[in-house]
Amino acid sequence: MSDINSLILQGKCSLGIEFGSTRIKAVLIDPTNFAPVAQGSHEWENRLENGLWTYHIDDIWGGLQHCYSELVKDVKEKYKADLKAVASLGISAMMHGYMAFDKDDNHLAQFRTWRNSNTTKAAELLTDTFQFNIPERWSISHLYQCILDKEEHVKNVAFFTTLAGYVHYKLTGQKVLGIGDAAGMFPIDSYTKNYNEKYLMQFNEILAKENMPYKLEELLPKVLCAGDNAGTLTEQGAKLLDPTGNLQPGCILCPPEGDAGTGMVATNSVAVRTGNVSAGTSIFAMVVLEKALSKLHREIDNVTTPDGMQVAMVHANNCTSDLNAWVGLFADFLKVANIKMDMNTLFKTLYEEALNNGAKDCDGIISYGYFSGENITSVPEGRPLLARMPNSNFNIANLFRANLYTSLGAIKLGMNILKSEQVKIDKLLGHGGLFKTPRVGQSIMADALNTPVWVMTTAGEGGAWGIAVLAAYSVQNTKNESLSEFLDNNVFKDAVGEKIDPDKAGSDGFDKFLERYVLCLGIEKQAVSCLKR
Repeated sequence: MSDINSLILQGKCSLGIEFGSTRIKAVLIDPTNFAPVAQGSHEWENRLENGLWTYHIDDIWGGLQHCYSELVKDVKEKYKADLKAVASLGISAMMHGYMAFDKDDNHLAQFRTWRNSNTTKAAELLTDTFQFNIPERWSISHLYQCILDKEEHVKNVAFFTTLAGYVHYKLTGQKVLGIGDAAGMFPIDSYTKNYNEKYLMQFNEILAKENMPYKLEELLPKVLCAGDNAGTLTEQGAKLLDPTGNLQPGCILCPPEGDAGTGMVATNSVAVRTGNVSAGTSIFAMVVLEKALSKLHREIDNVTTPDGMQVAMVHANNCTSDLNAWVGLFADFLKVANIKMDMNTLFKTLYEEALNNGAKDCDGIISYGYFSGENITSVPEGRPLLARMPNSNFNIANLFRANLYTSLGAIKLGMNILKSEQVKIDKLLGHGGLFKTPRVGQSIMADALNTPVWVMTTAGEGGAWGIAVLAAYSVQNTKNESLSEFLDNNVFKDAVGEKIDPDKAGSDGFDKFLERYVLCLGIEKQAVSCLKR
């Protein structure tokens, strides 16, 4: 306790802050063993406004300041110390999206998150032009869609970035982005570790035809790799983070990264033939490749690790939102019935019932937990839907097994493509909210992907811990180790985890569920047009 107290007072700890879909989280880590020593968090939710999923600018800063104040409070309560300085700091957030600013740093348009799927036309045109998959949620898709829609603000854009890049800029004055997050803005050349020059030229031709007064490279943040110095915390930035004025400026910041990159770090899966699956509000699988895929796949994103290695990313917009809503329904029933049960116990009870007593194929129950559009299955808008056969055994176990299965339905379709490309995975690690109940989400995922799944004890710390480790890497890599070497030799040298192998009956059952899931997709798509508000 006294050692940690001393490290905090000396400003030796590293701090990571991540903006997730539903929570902003801050983690302070011990520089000697990289273990979390204090945490803070702030709950927030996106809003559907004018047909777009968004957060307000005030939500960003109010949430960040409350999250940081909760961290400071935690430090005070645990160690009787005032947090006044840190050795290094990292900012991470949901990847992709669109935040655009003019030459005077005025925010020009509604912040569009990864969840929006209004950019179909732009994504398709760019994919055809580049012959490289450009997903709907990528920042370049949003910019081009704004141009196609002739939005008034587009001629005034002087800079655009992701949420992590925006917060980092306000804290440091540096318009930079970690290569993993940058790869969700515009295609990256893994050899030059910069934006792809060929595609830049092609997009500039589009801009010229549209009479835009700029070239794309003038608008994009500078690309940096893990370990690069991405600036220091300015006096104004310190006050933005801590309005009390106690936090001292001057600490080094690592390149801001997306949640995909921090997930790779948090699971030690940045080396070739490693992979991880992050399962929360959305779900994505990241597999570090030995070589490029043989052809274009619209379901697969080509991104990078935080140090620039090629990664195949399978992303689905929907994972646990509908699952959580069903748990919330049962919580509401308990409240109405005046029965007391905390949410952790409720989740554990329902999940374990599904795992232990649910039919392996859910007995004909099909669920589409689509709160928003789903790119992989070409569903344009969210319509959570439940269907079953009249003779299905409609009980709690089968209902929740179906909801657990559907949270992995879209991602499984994408992973099947990687299998067809002969992509090898030596180790797959899971992290995120789906794995909070021990063994349940891990078992379901092992069955669904028909591969062993590891969950490390550190994985529960999530992306905020991952970006804190990247921040520590920026100041503690005295031996000039690669990122994977630094993680192996320092951060994960004593790591403990649990592996669960797939169960054949479970894998066969999931495949039967998936077959119905694919066959019934037309019902889900029809629901979009039928169930109008």
